[in-house]
Amino acid sequence: MDLITIFGLALALAMDAFAVALGTALALPSLTGRHLFRLGWHFGLFQALMPIVGWLAGLTIQRWIVAIDHWIAFGLLVFVGGRMITEALRHDGEEIRDDPTRGWSLVMLSVATSIDALAVGLTLAMLGISIWFPALIIGLVAGILTVGGMLLGRRVGDRWGSRVEVLGGLILIVIGLKILVSHL
Repeated sequence: MDLITIFGLALALAMDAFAVALGTALALPSLTGRHLFRLGWHFGLFQALMPIVGWLAGLTIQRWIVAIDHWIAFGLLVFVGGRMITEALRHDGEEIRDDPTRGWSLVMLSVATSIDALAVGLTLAMLGISIWFPALIIGLVAGILTVGGMLLGRRVGDRWGSRVEVLGGLILIVIGLKILVSHL
């Protein structure tokens, strides 16, 4: 697999992470270096590890994962997006909100944005392509685009106010629906 193909694959896989990062930044009252690091690191790490897991699993579990991966991603994104919307409506005007870059929300978002990378790993195993270098590039690109999405999301949030958090939750739900519809 040539470098251009690997970067194209990495960019395609990182688009969900970018969009989720943009929506996540909208949910935060302020954006700190810790937020950027946590989300960028975890999204990059999960994007790098999931193709490895898929590659190692190979043909063994492919038929089970392919049948439900889109439902898992959909469920996780709708759950987190719904929580963001309810938090925004419940705490309208308040600065106290759950931080989606911590705890289970962070884990769920990381898994939801990297499910497609698991399928890519399965595909690369079937094609007999080594996973190590592509996984590294996929993780780096996802981490960088995640930080970029958060920075862009913060600028949007600063410009249009804290109610844009509802939009962030809706973005996550729409991404979940897109994943579900594209696999049905």
